[in-house]
Amino acid sequence: AGRLSAPGRRLPTMVPPSTSVARPFSAASEEIVLGVGKGKSSTGLVGLPVDHDAVPKMIVKYQALLDKMAASDMPEDAQYRKNVTAIAEFRIKAATDNPDDPEAVEDLCNCGQVEELVQQADNEMIVLDMYLRNRWWEYVKDNVIIEHNPDHEQDDDGREWDEPLEKNA
Repeated sequence: AGRLSAPGRRLPTMVPPSTSVARPFSAASEEIVLGVGKGKSSTGLVGLPVDHDAVPKMIVKYQALLDKMAASDMPEDAQYRKNVTAIAEFRIKAATDNPDDPEAVEDLCNCGQVEELVQQADNEMIVLDMYLRNRWWEYVKDNVIIEHNPDHEQDDDGREWDEPLEKNA
C-alpha cells in the first residue's frame, strides 16, 4: 500500500484524461473529471498554474477596475474608460452567470483560460494606474480619422517619435 497524497497534489498521469475519479476525503459526492473544471491539472502555459478560484477572482478584480475608474477624475466619456468598462462589465456578467463553469466563462469571453482572464485584469489595473497618474485622456485627440493604406510620405509632419505629446486644448 502506498502513502496517501496530500490534498491538492496531482493525480498520477497514468490515468487517461477522460476517466472520472472520486476525490478521496472529499465532502462533495460529485465525481471529478480529469482535465475539466475541478479536475483541471494544468493550464498548459508555462508559469501560469491552475486556479480553481479564478472565476470568483475575476469578479473581484474586474469590479476593482470599475470602482477605481468611478473614484477617479477620468471623464466618463473618455474612450479608454468606455472600453475598459464594457470589457469589465461583460466579463463580470459571464463569471456571475457561470460561477461553477469556467469553460463557459472562457467560451463567452473568448480571450483565453480563466487564469489568463485573471492575469489580464491584474495587467489592466497596472495600465489603469498609469493612465490615471499621467492623465492620458488629456492627450487623446477626439474624432481621429483612421486612414486605410495611408501615404506615409505625404503625412510626414517632421515630428520624431520621442517628442513629447501635446495636451488637448
